[in-house]
Amino acid sequence: METLRLILSPDFLLRNSVYTSVLVGFSCPLVGVFLVMRRLVFMGVALPQISSTGVAVALSLPLWLGFSLTGHGSHSAHVLAFVGSMTFSLTAILVLAFLERRGRGQPEGRLGTAYVVAAALSILLLSKNPYGEIGWLDLLKGEVITVSNFDLLLTAATLALVLAALGLFHKELLLVSFDRAMAITLGKNVVFWDVLLYLLIGLTVSMAVLSVGPLIAFGFLLIPALTAHLFARNMRQFTMLASLVGGATAFLGFWVAYQYDAPVGPTDVVLLGMIYAAAWIIARCLPGNPGKSHKA
Repeated sequence: METLRLILSPDFLLRNSVYTSVLVGFSCPLVGVFLVMRRLVFMGVALPQISSTGVAVALSLPLWLGFSLTGHGSHSAHVLAFVGSMTFSLTAILVLAFLERRGRGQPEGRLGTAYVVAAALSILLLSKNPYGEIGWLDLLKGEVITVSNFDLLLTAATLALVLAALGLFHKELLLVSFDRAMAITLGKNVVFWDVLLYLLIGLTVSMAVLSVGPLIAFGFLLIPALTAHLFARNMRQFTMLASLVGGATAFLGFWVAYQYDAPVGPTDVVLLGMIYAAAWIIARCLPGNPGKSHKA
């Protein structure tokens, strides 16, 4: 309990890291439920890694062009990394979604190739980048150590924008994702709502990767949603339960990692895996096995 009191203290040295982890834990499952509902789980695997490649490319641009950054924690470096992450994430999700709609090739093969190439390219680029050597490689491994006030504010503002958009357009996004034929019958512009949803997913993934790394981003995008899917009887329960599982696990994971001096990212993902495994066993034992279909 002493560790818990220390973490909750306003003077805790790593308080920004705690706040950022919990923000990501609550927010990522809210877009993750759409990936699960649309059966785009593999895209949830590939996107964080592709986003990290955008970070690596963006941070390498100053070296290629002969410019200099003041350090990996500077505002300029962070904004540049965010632009690169967002560009790669949004481009990837639009291209992959377009190819899947056209039904060309094997989507699992494309996503698997994109994931492994992006992972290798990220490591190669950052290993030759002095900014990567002093922090970005640790972030890609899931080490959430230092988060500045600027980084925390940028993360909070971006995720607040995503949450506001999801709240305002929840019915439209849900209808297009859950019953596309009905949306077309009702005259909805499905292409517009698809693009908006992909933009929100890309924005969330980009900020999550930039704040806590691709490992945590991937874990919180999918595992809380898969866990909630086992028990939720409607979309409201599905969304709220996934977000609660993500946020609570983010805090618990940080607590455990700090207590035992372990990296935050792997700790969070292992805890999520344990919770999902326990939830799956419990769901199998429940009569009726709820959570197989969701109603708006």
